[in-house]
Amino acid sequence: MSYQVPRKCILSKEQLQYFQESQTHKDIVSYIETLNDAVIGSKLTDECSQSPGVTAVLELLSKVEQTAKETPPVDNAASRFGNPAFRTFYDKISEQSAAFLATLPNLPVESIPEISVYFNEAWGNRTRIDYGSGMELNFLCWLICLERLGVLLESDHKAIVLKVFWRYIEIMRILQSSYWLEPAGSHGVWGLDDYHFLPFLLGSAQLRGHKYIRPKSIHDPEIVEEYSQHYMYFACIAFINSIKTASLRWHSPMLDDISAVKTWDKVNSGMIKMYLAEVLGKLPVMQHFLFGSILPYDGPETPRSNEPQDDAHRGHAHAHPDLGGAGQREVGWGDCCGIPVPSVFAAARSEQDKEPGFKLAGPGIRPVPFD
Repeated sequence: MSYQVPRKCILSKEQLQYFQESQTHKDIVSYIETLNDAVIGSKLTDECSQSPGVTAVLELLSKVEQTAKETPPVDNAASRFGNPAFRTFYDKISEQSAAFLATLPNLPVESIPEISVYFNEAWGNRTRIDYGSGMELNFLCWLICLERLGVLLESDHKAIVLKVFWRYIEIMRILQSSYWLEPAGSHGVWGLDDYHFLPFLLGSAQLRGHKYIRPKSIHDPEIVEEYSQHYMYFACIAFINSIKTASLRWHSPMLDDISAVKTWDKVNSGMIKMYLAEVLGKLPVMQHFLFGSILPYDGPETPRSNEPQDDAHRGHAHAHPDLGGAGQREVGWGDCCGIPVPSVFAAARSEQDKEPGFKLAGPGIRPVPFD
């Protein structure tokens, strides 16, 4: 097989439409549905079989976490935006990723330049110091590549979600809170949370058919606290509650609306439809998607320009949607226009400054007033 370094191919609505009808799109959706079905009724704390590939991937992710711990944020108190130390962390990961990946069993050495791109991009954008559903999608694509190449097995699907993917989310929470990564594409109040989508999708699958817990239970603090260690969905709600005060209705109206749905089955099926529309179907996100030999694109090409593009202000081969009402949910500001959005952790820091005895450090920080 001839491997190739992934590149961007989608810059127009026509190219996006072609992608949506392509085999690569079908493969991504099928993989999401497969992982989704694998964890129906499962808890994060459940035991599940895992191949040596899963064990090796988990060890690799621990190396990423260790790299973050060895790269503390710099003093950037004057700014409420991303911490420049993230770029140092990103560079370290990029420099070491080939060596990290070489430790995975059964991985063809010649595939490393291709799959390392998905791996590196999964941690955030180096230039903008932000993170959103597009970067999360890179991690999913990396998992698809690992399974295609024989590192991960079909029998690992449950462990891929409950162990590998959740470990990734835990590390991302560390990066988000340490480097104050700005939200890319969600704009906070118009997204599920400031950063992620898939933990809600897969987390709602975990809860399908639960005898007692209902979607409206996210409003009960005791239930959230008790079940956040078992279910991704409640862990995400607990995370939101740890950094924002007031009702979900005010700072997370989409989650508040979803809580009125009667069953987790409907929440889960709705999440999948929403992901297809709001992530895989949105040009501001998919213009950054990377295609290689494992996840190929063979649609219409875009004429190449000799003019360099500014990474923080790129991708204007599309028109902005109407910004009134629901239209605002459709545009990924961070991904599209490079307009910076302050990290919610920066707001928490402002509370720390008012209260000298309080120390801000990592996930689970003190709630901050919503404004």
